[in-house]
Order: sequence, then C-alpha cells, then structure tokens
Amino acid sequence: MIKKMRKLIYIFILISGIACSEGAQISHTETAKLVAESFIHKDNSTLEKYTTPQRYRSLVSVQDMVTSSYSGDTNFKVVRDTVYSDTAWVKFTTSHEQKPETFKLIKKDDQWKVTETGLRERSPF
Repeated sequence: MIKKMRKLIYIFILISGIACSEGAQISHTETAKLVAESFIHKDNSTLEKYTTPQRYRSLVSVQDMVTSSYSGDTNFKVVRDTVYSDTAWVKFTTSHEQKPETFKLIKKDDQWKVTETGLRERSPF
C-alpha cells in the first residue's frame, strides 16, 4: 500500500513539474530522464512529447513486451553526456536494466527530443 502511494505521489510530482514548466526549457539530461521514466510507466503522452515521431512509434511498439515486469522507482542516473551543437548523447542506467543505455537527442524548436540513432551511427562513448 505504501509503495503504491509513493508511486502515485511520484507520478503526481512528475506531472505537476511538467505542467508548471511548460514554457521552461528542459535540459537534454532531464529530457532523457523523462523519456525513460514515461516509457517504463507507460505515460505515452509525455513519451510522445519528448521523442521524435519515428522514435515514439518504435518505443511504443515494444513497450508492453519490455515493461511488463517493471515496477517501482527507475533510479535514473546519468553515466555520461555530451552536446555537439543541436545534438546530444546521454548514457544512463536505470534499476530496470543491467547495462547502460544511450539516447541520442536533437534540439528542435528549442526543445530536446530523443530520436533514432542512424544505422551506422555510433555514440561518442
């Protein structure tokens, strides 16, 4: 019961923070965190807002298969990040995956969005 209450409070705080910061610019690392957490918690409206259309479709297509066993806090931690002009890379860990993951982000209309990595493209890490 307490875990459910914590989760509800956490989601409320996250949604409140997003609602209050509509006009504020969110950093590339915060965007990566929002995408990872919204994917895990199946918050597809937030997921869609902070991803490109192609990346959103690919994440939603595997969401149910991947997240069915996930529960609790994500413990999102940035391992490494870098920015080159309007492109950023964020390597991070969560409590739900053993290996670190990497998101490529692009800045579109002054907002960071997680996007697809090109076929032969490699992260700088």
